[in-house]
Amino acid sequence: MTKFQQYQLLFYIDGHWRSPEKSQRTMAVIDPSTATEFTRVPMAGLEDIESAVNAAHLAFKDWSLTNVELRLELMERFLLEYEACYEEMVAAISTEMGAPLQVSREAQAETGLGHTREAIGAMRSMKLESTTESGARIVREPIGVCALITPWNWPINQIVSKVVPALLAGCCVILKPSELTPLSADLFAKCIERAGFPAGVFNLIHGEGVVIGPSLTSHPLVSMVSFTGSTRAGIEIAKSAATTIKRVSQELGGKSANIIFADADLDAMVTQGVQECMYNTGQSCDAPTRMLVEACVYDKAVEIAKRATESHSIGSAHHEGDHLGPVVSAAQFEKIQNYIQIGIEEGASLIAGGLGKPKDLKKGYFVKPTLFSDVDNSMRIAREEIFGPVLVLIPFKGEDEAIEIANDSEFGLGAYVSSRDHEKARRVARRLKSGTVHINGAPQDYDTPFGGYKQSGNGREYSVFGIHEFQEIKAINGW
Repeated sequence: MTKFQQYQLLFYIDGHWRSPEKSQRTMAVIDPSTATEFTRVPMAGLEDIESAVNAAHLAFKDWSLTNVELRLELMERFLLEYEACYEEMVAAISTEMGAPLQVSREAQAETGLGHTREAIGAMRSMKLESTTESGARIVREPIGVCALITPWNWPINQIVSKVVPALLAGCCVILKPSELTPLSADLFAKCIERAGFPAGVFNLIHGEGVVIGPSLTSHPLVSMVSFTGSTRAGIEIAKSAATTIKRVSQELGGKSANIIFADADLDAMVTQGVQECMYNTGQSCDAPTRMLVEACVYDKAVEIAKRATESHSIGSAHHEGDHLGPVVSAAQFEKIQNYIQIGIEEGASLIAGGLGKPKDLKKGYFVKPTLFSDVDNSMRIAREEIFGPVLVLIPFKGEDEAIEIANDSEFGLGAYVSSRDHEKARRVARRLKSGTVHINGAPQDYDTPFGGYKQSGNGREYSVFGIHEFQEIKAINGW
């Protein structure tokens, strides 16, 4: 039995924990490792949205005028509260979305610490006012009330990378996390409360995006929407927000290319590419799910990738150790199975994994790590975001063709390049239409921006770049 059995989930509005005003609807919260319900989350109605937005709107009048030092002091207190509940956050993420304890502890929950520390440092060093040569005063001001809609795959990462910079910038927020992962949002809100943030500055509601999303994103008192999720949902949010001409920042889907040249450390970079694709059970928007390999070493790369794929062990998210957990839900499991079947029908060669659950794992939503070779970039498995542990291998004949294939996608979130010729790697990186490029396996750091080109979204998150998203720039002439 999970420690979160029958955990009571409420809304946090205007400094108080409360149940929905009128809505009686709830949704089951499922443990992906066992496919069993362990609690239920209340679904907001229109009355709850009004309460949360009005609370944020009223609080903004004072919060927007607070001294930056006060905001920093409160955020430092939040950081201490987050550290104090760290292991509880680890367990919550493992229970609600299926990240194994090691992944939850070392990566998922850790992002809460990393992003908060980086944002605090960025805010401390930021100049909010400057003067031009002509004597005009340039002022950075908080944009207003912000609706923040976050996904289930990296739940606390996306909550912290939106809420923390918004509050530091002087904005007030309404957080609507994924209904699949409400525990981490609840614990986050408790840390905000204990840190002493004023009532109304931070508000939390739960609900289905398709039901309450349009009312929240089109609300006239909401100045900005920050959304992370599918491109399909992002399009609808942009349409909804357009009715009131509010700012929309979005981080959407991806189908990241991983270009591996023949002169790379082939064994190391192919193995790392497989591991990064499969990490978090393939449920990362910037996962390198298209491995592009120079044709002269392609067959060898397939052999390496097969070994690396089959080396992954799979098990319950509640167990310690280095292994893959389940995918988040039954719907996600069926979606991935459908794509594996599509890949087979398209004529790709199934090299590892495949349909069905791994042996002896019949209860949860477990997917076999799957590898396809002989893939053409026109195939659906090469073009559409699968969001599971499925990797496709595509050959290329030269630098120009590698870039052409990599850029031949509606997405542009992440990209990866491996070559011992660093100048070539830099040259290729500059030509890739992607918000982030990793050369020779370099990781994403907290001080670098994150966001995408094309249908992977707009705007940037993390560090100073994330704070800028929540600021308006005012020019005062004649200062």
